Amino acid sequence: MRPRLAERPDRRRRDPRRDDRGSALIEFAWVGIILLVPLIWVVLSVFTAQRGAFATSGAARAAGRAYVLAPTDALGAARARDAARQVFRDQGIGAQSFTVRVSCSPYPHQCHSGTSVVRVRIEARVRLPLLPDLLGGRAGSLRVDATHTLPVGRYQEITGVD
Repeated sequence: MRPRLAERPDRRRRDPRRDDRGSALIEFAWVGIILLVPLIWVVLSVFTAQRGAFATSGAARAAGRAYVLAPTDALGAARARDAARQVFRDQGIGAQSFTVRVSCSPYPHQCHSGTSVVRVRIEARVRLPLLPDLLGGRAGSLRVDATHTLPVGRYQEITGVD
């Protein structure tokens, strides 16, 4: 006896348990990718910011020493900028925008005299990695700054004093 049409299993009808096989693995992979990409960006951004802060601090220290060791204020300013540029290059920051400001006291116009104390301030912008330009037309960046203060007499012999 042949089974009736209603009793025959439909070969096109699938078992509901078989439809979901493997989808948990696919969903887990997509969720992992969706969560992992921002996490990697955050970690890279933190490392880049730390590298920029370290480079700025080192550049302020090197620029201060270069300025104090120069014989004149004008030559000191040029040497300070070159020293800062070299430190940024060594840290992989490159020739991005940075400013070097030198001030001194108690003689603001003669930093290389007697008991002057030189203060070097460096401000720089560090570009954040992998940030798309769609978020404002320019690449995202972080502003970092550092200050280094040192006396002239520490690195330079004072002459002409009786």
